[in-house]
Amino acid sequence: MTLIDGKLVSSVIKDRVQAEVAVLKDKTGKVPGLAVVLVGEDPASAVYVKNKNKTCEKVGFQSLSHNLPADTDEATLLKLVGDLNSDDSVHGILVQLPLPKQIDSQRVLEAIDPRKDVDGFHPVNVGHLASGVKTLAPCTPAGIIEMLDHYKIDIEGKRAVIIGRSNIVGKPMAMLLLQRNATITICHSRTKDLPAVAREADIVVGAIGKPRFVTADFVKDGAVVIDVGINRVDGKLVGDVDFDNVAEKCSFITPVPGGVGPMTIAMLMQNTLTAFKSIHNL
Repeated sequence: MTLIDGKLVSSVIKDRVQAEVAVLKDKTGKVPGLAVVLVGEDPASAVYVKNKNKTCEKVGFQSLSHNLPADTDEATLLKLVGDLNSDDSVHGILVQLPLPKQIDSQRVLEAIDPRKDVDGFHPVNVGHLASGVKTLAPCTPAGIIEMLDHYKIDIEGKRAVIIGRSNIVGKPMAMLLLQRNATITICHSRTKDLPAVAREADIVVGAIGKPRFVTADFVKDGAVVIDVGINRVDGKLVGDVDFDNVAEKCSFITPVPGGVGPMTIAMLMQNTLTAFKSIHNL
């Protein structure tokens, strides 16, 4: 069994982005700008935003943080998004989810200029992804593809089972694997005999949001197991995969923490660089 090191792969991507930013800065005199909007004081979101700002500084981006109070109304947030859309120094806009209940998250996501939608959640980018058009893809699924490639794990012709059908991970993961010629099955809470379906897979992606849900019974010998889950159990971070038991059966597996998690911010940097190049026709 080989452990897939997300910290290592994310460092490779960030180093690659940093090197390209330096070249583009010399060439154009400009650098990518990432605007992160945080509404409220959710502790996990605040830590995540802090890490994003730190990574922006490392790779040479301009980082812009907008922290709004929890009682901010939808109109105020939409105006800010409009201002960021019009700001030539901003190439990526990320509105941190979840948003307070008085704000329609979908309306806010749809207000972001698709060219600056570095989360890959705008319907235009979702449509491009489904159509196989090159686009800004959601960071976590895109990061998983990068990890598979880094470890030279073949995707073409393989059977992939994704456990979870969210718009953030499950569905875009299926689209990205399909683009790489895998055969896809998406499973969810209504899937009958889910373990039997999962056992057919060469690649299993656990993204259902239930701690240690994917047990050894879900995994055939030699499968590749990607754990997207982050759950806190008795003060400890655990994934959606029962790591200790599953690791004995698989060929590759991601740990939690240190697996998929670090890839999300790395791919956010990559998407922002991609948006910068697209906006400036570079």
